[in-house]
Amino acid sequence: MSANASDTEANRQTVLTFLEVFSTGDVAGVLGMMDDSATWWVGGTIPLSGTKSKQEFGEMLSGVADNCKGPITLTAKGITAEGERIAVEAESYAELNNGRIYNNEYHFLFTARDGKIFGVREYLDTMHTNDIFFG
Repeated sequence: MSANASDTEANRQTVLTFLEVFSTGDVAGVLGMMDDSATWWVGGTIPLSGTKSKQEFGEMLSGVADNCKGPITLTAKGITAEGERIAVEAESYAELNNGRIYNNEYHFLFTARDGKIFGVREYLDTMHTNDIFFG
C-alpha cells in the first residue's frame, strides 16, 4: 500500500503530538489519541513487557506515573516516516518518588492513521527500566 506524502506527514505529526501529550503526564489525553483497537508492545522480559490493549496500557501508564514526581518526558531524537509507519528514536526523563532518575533511550515503531495511534512497538534498555522501577 503506497501512501502519499501528505498522509505520511499527517501521520508523522500525529506521532509528534502524541509524544507531546505523553510528556505532559495526561493519561486520558494519551488514551484519547489511541484507537480503541490499539495495542502497545514492550520488548524484553521485565514486568512491563508484552502486548497490552489500550485499556491495559492505560493501567500500566497510570501505575508507572504513580511512582514518578512528574511526567515521564519523551524527547524525539530522530524520526523516519513512511505511510502509516513512523519510527522514532527518543529519550525519556523522569524523577521517581524514591529519588531515582529514569533516563532511557528508545526506538518506537508507531502505526498511525487518521489522527489516531493504532499500534506501538517499544524497544528500550530493559535492564535500566527494571533497575529503576523494580530494583
